[in-house]
Amino acid sequence: MRAMLTPATLAATAALLGDPARAAMLQALFGGESLTAGELARIAGIGAPAASAHLAKLTDGGLVAVHRQGRHRYHRLASEEVAAALETLGGLTMAVAPARRPWPHGEEFRTARLCWDHLAGRLGVALHQGLTGRGWLAPAEGGWAVTTTGEAGLGALGVDLAAARRARRFACDCMDWSERRAHLAGGLGRAIAARCLDRHWLHRLPPARSGDPLGRRRLGLTPEGARVLDGALGVRIGA
Repeated sequence: MRAMLTPATLAATAALLGDPARAAMLQALFGGESLTAGELARIAGIGAPAASAHLAKLTDGGLVAVHRQGRHRYHRLASEEVAAALETLGGLTMAVAPARRPWPHGEEFRTARLCWDHLAGRLGVALHQGLTGRGWLAPAEGGWAVTTTGEAGLGALGVDLAAARRARRFACDCMDWSERRAHLAGGLGRAIAARCLDRHWLHRLPPARSGDPLGRRRLGLTPEGARVLDGALGVRIGA
């Protein structure tokens, strides 16, 4: 049974995001990787005991999940819903006072990044437009369905559609917090991102600075990736 949304439960979840160290940890986990408490402590700029306490709160609050492997404990975002909610909150943060909050994260981060397990930024938005504009995706209940043309096109790119269909949601919109337009989430968004990284059409960029919580999300488009995505979907983003 789902918990009832009350002012108290909403305030409790919001309070989890109200600490800068916890916010930095969540931003780091947005890159889709599972990180240890030590890695998250360094990113947040705090000691190990404080990091453990913050992670316990995030886990108890349902925002972070823990995977135990031997002596190690790896932390990740708990669900796609958590990722989507944080992305939407980022958009709200940039929208409420744009004059006082110029874009602070650099053009590389705005151009291409990971939103948990799918592509975001200008590249993610352009990919969404290419998929829908060329008729590879068609509206369906709760999101999008692949058309016959899309089956052929995505198959030619080597996207694992079978894996995408095993996801709880196949293809849905996620509002991009820098571009204020939708990019593609769900199993298909994850499968496309995985294919782009596996084929080195995209690659992870090094952090802009030590301890940068956004560093693990930054992506660069390779010349080969630019050629493939332009040819298949008319996606044109500077390599």
